Amino acid sequence: MHRDELQRYLDELLGAPRIKDYCPNGLQVEGRAEVRRLVCGVTASLALIDAAIAHDADGLLVHHGYFWRGEDPRVIATRRRRLARLLGHDLNLYAYHLPLDLHPELGNNAQLARVMGWEAVARFGDQDVGVIGRLPGPTSLDQVARSLAARLGREPLVVGDAAGEIERIAWCTGAAQGMFEAAIAAGAELFVSGEVSEPTVHLARESGVPYIAAGHHATERYGVHALGAHLQAQLGIHCVFVDIDNPV
Repeated sequence: MHRDELQRYLDELLGAPRIKDYCPNGLQVEGRAEVRRLVCGVTASLALIDAAIAHDADGLLVHHGYFWRGEDPRVIATRRRRLARLLGHDLNLYAYHLPLDLHPELGNNAQLARVMGWEAVARFGDQDVGVIGRLPGPTSLDQVARSLAARLGREPLVVGDAAGEIERIAWCTGAAQGMFEAAIAAGAELFVSGEVSEPTVHLARESGVPYIAAGHHATERYGVHALGAHLQAQLGIHCVFVDIDNPV
């Protein structure tokens, strides 16, 4: 498939042109014209680029790409090394940030729910990126934490205490700790995201709604994995998911 045709397909599939984001979505670095093989991963790190080279890929498909709003635009240091490696090997870089969080089937939030067995019932927050859902049944905070640890392979950080068993849960993968108050207002009895900030601790303790930081990387592995599987099934593009370890 031609690289531009693949971008058009992904843009339409994920609804990228309709979503406001902190970075450009789609083809961020142009490489060779034909795309037959992709390496998929969470972040376009140098290690993932090297994995794409080792797999003889035509490009990378990631959730965290480049050119974030407000960052230093100069092509120096880490950015120079990454871009030099991509351009030197004629690799395409496709990146989808919020569009991959939001997609109702392939998105990070939807895929985390699939992995955890949570049922989505409503959305909240800016662009409806957050999800309100139900657990399979009344569950203790400790049981939720242990289930996250077992299924994500990372010990979560639990802040605050629940008044009783939890049924109504809210979640948003990645660095969505800023949505905690909105989750409480939406009626959540527990909020799960990837990262935690200093004010989050006090809000969890004082609101009576506990917060679980389950890992930014750990909660966002599943969307790009599902998207790669979709491309392979629908378009015949060979997609290999490479998980570069990240403790955050």
